[in-house]
Amino acid sequence: MESYVVRVWLPDRPGALGAVASRIGAVKGDVVGIEILETGEGQAVDELVVTIPEATLVDLLVSEIRQVDGVEVEEVRPVGPAGHDPRRDTLVAAVELVAASNREELMTMVRDHAPRALSATWVALVDVGGGSSVVTGDTAPSEAWIRAFVNGAPEALPGGSGQSVSDVIAVPLDGVGLAVVAGRDRIGWRDRERQQLEALAQLIALRWAELPDS
Repeated sequence: MESYVVRVWLPDRPGALGAVASRIGAVKGDVVGIEILETGEGQAVDELVVTIPEATLVDLLVSEIRQVDGVEVEEVRPVGPAGHDPRRDTLVAAVELVAASNREELMTMVRDHAPRALSATWVALVDVGGGSSVVTGDTAPSEAWIRAFVNGAPEALPGGSGQSVSDVIAVPLDGVGLAVVAGRDRIGWRDRERQQLEALAQLIALRWAELPDS
């Protein structure tokens, strides 16, 4: 069996999710996990973990889901060997952040563990005052773009970064002069994900204030 995370927009009405599950079953798929990312204004954004017999059925799976009135598929991505469990991944990230013995190690833990917990392509820890403490993934925009985003003006930079402001989110770390910034490609951030990043940011700020530089 092959496993995928399917992010769907659907009407916030009784029976809508059941209709989607029925369409998934039509391609011999099974829903093995559900997360509600956002609700409001008559719509919901959910992430479904779906298993199907083989990868060649993905296009048919998407087509079937879209047959449900008012439903749209925003993203489909394969589940890696470690599975898809955002709550577990957030706890793992929190443990690693707490275990860091200095600020440099804390920055490394942010880079290595926060992206998986947040389903982000990259995560940066930025010194808002202009210092050099920036940690990013290989696919992140330039440091200059990230700083401009934190300061509210990414469009002012020549050439941009290939990302829109809906793809990137920043949360200030209260009292320590830092911000944590996370980005991904063409997929907006939802309420639950923003809350998750805010909670991680609070933990990072507490640990940063407690730890020595090195």
